[in-house]
Amino acid sequence: MPRPAERTTPAGPDPEPGVEATPQPPLGATASALATLSDLPVAGLTRRRIAVLIAALVAAWVIVLFARQVGEASEASTRADEMRVENVAMAAEVGGLEQELALIQRQAYIEQQAREYRLGAPREIPFILADDAPPLAADAPGTAATRLGAGAGEVTPLDSWLTLLFGAAIDPAAAMNRPVPSEPPTPEPSY
Repeated sequence: MPRPAERTTPAGPDPEPGVEATPQPPLGATASALATLSDLPVAGLTRRRIAVLIAALVAAWVIVLFARQVGEASEASTRADEMRVENVAMAAEVGGLEQELALIQRQAYIEQQAREYRLGAPREIPFILADDAPPLAADAPGTAATRLGAGAGEVTPLDSWLTLLFGAAIDPAAAMNRPVPSEPPTPEPSY
């Protein structure tokens, strides 16, 4: 700790009675009066200021460490949320794979897949469509356009009556299935 500087009172006209005046050292003697460099305050740094500076640096270091810990905790919670979402997706995928496993272990599925390799039952006749085979017609038997067991050329009495009242059908597919007379029938005279 620096020593307090000795103050000298200026020699006034009348020094106070009973107080002795201290002699002032000569100008060259001031440097030798200070024994060590620790007695000099360097650039205004005192022990108190150094302690405050060290305390501020320690506080800043603690704040930086705490901020880094908070950032890592936030990052960890984000990763945990992502893992939860991935676990839900994987659980759904596992459920789908279990259903697929149950399907492919069924005997009917195994027989169907065996037919692809011509390994069907002995009573079955294997056949293969050529790669360049044309597609089936829209009204081919077994297609969705034609019901199985329905007669294609049959006209019901209701359809005949509606055709007489309202004319030809508006539906082009229905019009193609029914014969349309080119000339209206001529009534025969009754006698």
